[in-house]
Amino acid sequence: MELTNIPHLSSSSSFFFSSCRSRRRTGKAVITALAAGSRCSADSACPEPIEQHNVDSLSVASGPANTQCYRRRGFAAVALLPFLLPHVDMASAADSYDGSIIQNGVRNVLTKVKAAGVLRLVFHDAGTFDISDKSGGMNGSIIYEADRPENAGLSKSLKILRKAKEGIDQVQQVSWADLIAVAGAEAVALCGGPEISIRLGRLDSSTADPTGKLPEETLDVVALKTSFGKKGFSTQEMVVLSGAHTIGGKGFGNPNAFDNAYFKVLLEKPRPTSSGMPIGLPTDWALTEDDECLRWIDIYAEDEDK
Repeated sequence: MELTNIPHLSSSSSFFFSSCRSRRRTGKAVITALAAGSRCSADSACPEPIEQHNVDSLSVASGPANTQCYRRRGFAAVALLPFLLPHVDMASAADSYDGSIIQNGVRNVLTKVKAAGVLRLVFHDAGTFDISDKSGGMNGSIIYEADRPENAGLSKSLKILRKAKEGIDQVQQVSWADLIAVAGAEAVALCGGPEISIRLGRLDSSTADPTGKLPEETLDVVALKTSFGKKGFSTQEMVVLSGAHTIGGKGFGNPNAFDNAYFKVLLEKPRPTSSGMPIGLPTDWALTEDDECLRWIDIYAEDEDK
């Protein structure tokens, strides 16, 4: 997998994934991120973020994390990971470095069982992004935030990535932000999901991000739309992103398979349980109470390729 570098970005730049594109390679996947907006200087006008586009069908990959390539499976899944970059001066990221070293370091520590926790870590780092002032985002601040109630259990995933970082840093220095972004893409691919494009060059925050930026598990659908809207997400993208709960222990089918089981289960009535326990989070089921969200749930439950 090739990871591309950011040779130079204007100061106070902020980026997030605006689309993911299908890539099918032999032993390689290209990692690229799309810039959604930036601020050039305090005196210049700041361009608005570009309009989000519908994500394309995405190639998928599965197989051991330490192999040179993933075995491809014959379906494509929709995924939109919020790999958000921080509101920081990125000019010092001009030095290029070998992205395959980061990727291999992650593969050495990541397994399917650990993938869901790592993917959750990615969102909890990136999910602090606020589009109004371009603050928060994928900036590695999660290492200062593990003791927050909403981040309970993430210390295990941080420990996994810390081990990877120690090995990578012996060869070349890697920011926590870049490491977490790459780890998220690897977690999805390892479970049979699409290859997520990532561009490298993020700098780490030296402090924790503000509290109260992540959506709470008890929010109703109106509050969910508001919360994700503040991060630049459309309703469609919010529904797609929620589909990441298809992996892990929330009860949506095979916990190690990145597929569209999440959307299929949401359409079951009455709400199913697993071993007597409710499946998913209240926010998952809140999506089914909104006609707009239901339209997208129906589409993705019916067609995994989308």
